[in-house]
Amino acid sequence: MRILYLHGWNSVVGGVKPTYLKSHGHEVIEPALDHKDFQAALETAQRAFDQHQPDVVVGSSRGGAVAVNLDSGSARLVLICPAWKKWGTAQTVKPGTRILHSPADDVVPFADSVELRTNSRLPDTALIEVGRDHRLADPEPLEALLRAVEGREEPA
Repeated sequence: MRILYLHGWNSVVGGVKPTYLKSHGHEVIEPALDHKDFQAALETAQRAFDQHQPDVVVGSSRGGAVAVNLDSGSARLVLICPAWKKWGTAQTVKPGTRILHSPADDVVPFADSVELRTNSRLPDTALIEVGRDHRLADPEPLEALLRAVEGREEPA
C-alpha cells in the first residue's frame, strides 16, 4: 500500500510511526513539511500527493491539519491527534476517515477530535481512543495505526 505520511510540527522525516508502517511492508512517502509556513507545508504535501497518488494519507498533529486541507481525491485519511483547529480552514473530513487520539493528550485536546468527528457526521467508531500521550508511539497506538491504515477493524 502506498502511504503519504505528513509529519507534525517540528517533527522530522523518518520518525517512529512512518518507520513502523515501512517495517510492515508499506511504501511510505514522507515529504519534509515547512515548520513555519502552513501554506508552504500544504503545497509541498499536495505536490507529493499529486506525484505519488497514495492509497492513504496519514497526518500526525499539524500534519493532520495539512491532511484535512489537502485535495486527497479518493485516498483514505488516517489522522493522528489532528491539530485542525490551529491550522487551515477545513472544518470537516470525508467519509471513511479514521482519527486516532489519546484522551490524555496534553498538546491537542481530545475534544477537538470529538468535534471533528461530529462535524463530519462520522460514526462513533471513526474516533479510536488509544495511547497515553500526544505522540502515540507506543506499541498499542502503533498497532492501531497499522489497522486503521490497512482498513482493518479493531480487535474484539
